[in-house]
Amino acid sequence: RTGLICVENTHNRAGGIPLTPEQLEADWEVAKRHGLPVHMDGARIFNAAVALRVDVKELARYADSVMFCLSKGLCAPVGSLVVGSEEFIERARKYRKMLGGGMRQAGIIAAPGIIALTKMVDRLEEDHENAKLLAEGLRDLGIKILHPVMTNMVYIDVSPLGWTGEDWRKACEQLGWKSFGWPHSPIVRLVTHYGIEREDIESFLDGLRRLVPKRV
Repeated sequence: RTGLICVENTHNRAGGIPLTPEQLEADWEVAKRHGLPVHMDGARIFNAAVALRVDVKELARYADSVMFCLSKGLCAPVGSLVVGSEEFIERARKYRKMLGGGMRQAGIIAAPGIIALTKMVDRLEEDHENAKLLAEGLRDLGIKILHPVMTNMVYIDVSPLGWTGEDWRKACEQLGWKSFGWPHSPIVRLVTHYGIEREDIESFLDGLRRLVPKRV
């Protein structure tokens, strides 16, 4: 019997697309009609809010609990937060302690987390623009872009080049970039972040332009 509905925003396997408040509200209404709580995996919820140009509160309001990450897009070295009702957080703390998830002297993690929330949200748009630039350049090389690029993820299919994911990894290695690819699959996920600037994207694409004709 279903006991919980989980939603992910942005949605990883769908190429990092953001779920709109209207979509989330529809899920919420179905859940409440059946007496079910809703949990949101909001690891990249701030990417969704920036892409949709809405306040993050408009996305979080359609969930009973939300988890979001301070490191994936917001650049903190480590850390995630869980938010919910007072009763929910009390239970979460209890189970965290039971499972050995407590941490002493966590202030050193909280400090960069505050910077992440107050200084790093607006710059996420740079990551989104860099992802679009990357997708356009890869498309021009004959690589298939699998999903609309709306945030900081680019899912690609390198099979039009006659490559597997492992071939892609080796090509990146030749250019001085580390990547990951499966030898049995041509699908690769690329993610832009704080450590990758527009100049890096352009340099990477320039290198691929020199390399790809030699492999096709």
